[in-house]
Amino acid sequence: MFTSLTEKFEKVFAAIRARGKLSEDDIRDTMREVRRALLEADVNFRVVKDFVARVEARLIGEEVHKSFTPDQQIVRVVNEELTELLGGTAAPFLLRQATSVVMVVGLQGSGKTTFCAKLAATLRKRGRRPLLVGLDVYRPAAMDQLEILGKQIAVPVARGEAGDTDVVVLFERAQRVARDRLCDTLILDTAGRLHVDEEMMQEIERLRAAAAPEATLLVLDSMTGQEAVNVATAFQERLQVSGVVLSKLDGDARGGAALSLRAVTGTPIVFAGTGEKLSDLEPFHPDRMASRILGMGDVLSLIEKTQQSIDVDEARALEGRMRAQTFDLSDFLGELRRLKKMGPLEDILKMIPGMSKVAAQGVSVDPRQMGRTEAIICSMTPGERARPNLIDGSRRKRIARGSGTTVQDVNALLRQFEQMKKMMKTMGRMQKQKRRFSPF
Repeated sequence: MFTSLTEKFEKVFAAIRARGKLSEDDIRDTMREVRRALLEADVNFRVVKDFVARVEARLIGEEVHKSFTPDQQIVRVVNEELTELLGGTAAPFLLRQATSVVMVVGLQGSGKTTFCAKLAATLRKRGRRPLLVGLDVYRPAAMDQLEILGKQIAVPVARGEAGDTDVVVLFERAQRVARDRLCDTLILDTAGRLHVDEEMMQEIERLRAAAAPEATLLVLDSMTGQEAVNVATAFQERLQVSGVVLSKLDGDARGGAALSLRAVTGTPIVFAGTGEKLSDLEPFHPDRMASRILGMGDVLSLIEKTQQSIDVDEARALEGRMRAQTFDLSDFLGELRRLKKMGPLEDILKMIPGMSKVAAQGVSVDPRQMGRTEAIICSMTPGERARPNLIDGSRRKRIARGSGTTVQDVNALLRQFEQMKKMMKTMGRMQKQKRRFSPF
C-alpha cells in the first residue's frame, strides 16, 4: 500500500546521503520534499504541517551523532515521529469479560463481513468460542456471505430470516443461541450504508444500548483516503469507537488514511487487513508500519509469519534430511506449500531490511507457476519423488499429461531441483570444514 510513499522517501534521503554535514537549509529543503510526499499520499494537511514542524525542530535542535550519516539522522527522527503519528505503541485487542460482545460497524463495502470472520478465526486461536451474528437486515447477501465464511472456519452463525428487521430482537435471539452452543464471544456484523446517515446511526445506537459491547470496532476501507478519516470522526462522535480496523492495506491506495486517523480522531488502529484470505489479519504495530513506510523492513512480523507456518519439529527433521542429503521432491513440495501460506513473495521481501527496492522493481512469483510446480510433483509416484533419477522420457511424458503441463516444464523443474541439491551439498561441505578448523 505504501510503495509509492516509500519510493519518494528513499529518493529524498538518497539526495542527502553524500553530504558530510547537515545545514539548516539542507534540513528545510529535505523536509519540504517530505511534506510534498506526504501530501501526495493524501495525508491530512494539518497532520502533515504538524509532523514536518516537529521533525524540523528536532533536526535543527539536535547535534548530529558522529556515528550517523546525514540521511541516517533524518531517517531516525522521521521514523520516531512516524511511529508517534501512527499511535506510538500497539493497542492490543483484549477481551476480559467471560461473555463478550464485539460490535463491528462501518460503511457498506468496507469489508465488515469478511473482517468479522477473520476476527472469529483469530479469537478461536486464542481459545475463545466465537459466534458470528448477522445483523445486516438490508442486504440479505450479507447474512449468506457470513454463513459461508463461518463454515470455512468452523464457527457457528446466528442469522435472521426473511422479514426480520428489528436488530435488537435478532441480537436477543443470538444471545440464546450463544448460551445453547456455549459460545463466549458474540461478533455482531451490523448493516452498512453507502454513506453516514441519521437512520443508520440511530439503529446502531439502539443496538449498542441493548448489546452493551465490550468493544466497538470500526472497519474502514483504506482505499477511500481522506474520506475514511471523515467517516471515523462521524462514528466516533456517536458511538465511542474503541478501535479502528483498516481493511485492504494490500491495495494500491496512497496510505493517507492510516497516517491521518490517529492524529485526527484519537482512535487507535488495532487491526490491519492485508489480503482476501481469512488468515490475512494482523495486529497493527505503529513502529513496524513506520519501518515499512521508510523501507527499513519489518523483521518481527516476518518472524511471526514464519512461526505460524512452520512447525519446529518439522523444521528440525527437514534440517536433518538436508544435512544427510536425503532432501527429496516430497520435502520440496512441503516447503513450497508452507511458502504459499506465508503470502506473496513480494510482500515477504518488503519485510526484509534493504529489500523494499527489490520488491518495488516487480520481483514476484506467479501463483500459477507455483501451482504448476505443485501439480507436477503431485503427478509423480512416491518412488519418483524420492529418486528423481528414475524419471526417464516415458515417465516425464506421463507426469506432464497428469499435471496438465509440458515435458519442458517437467524437465525445467528437475533441473532446478538438481541444482538446488548441488548447492545444499556444497553448503554442507563448507559447514563441515568450518567445524573442522574452528578453534572452538
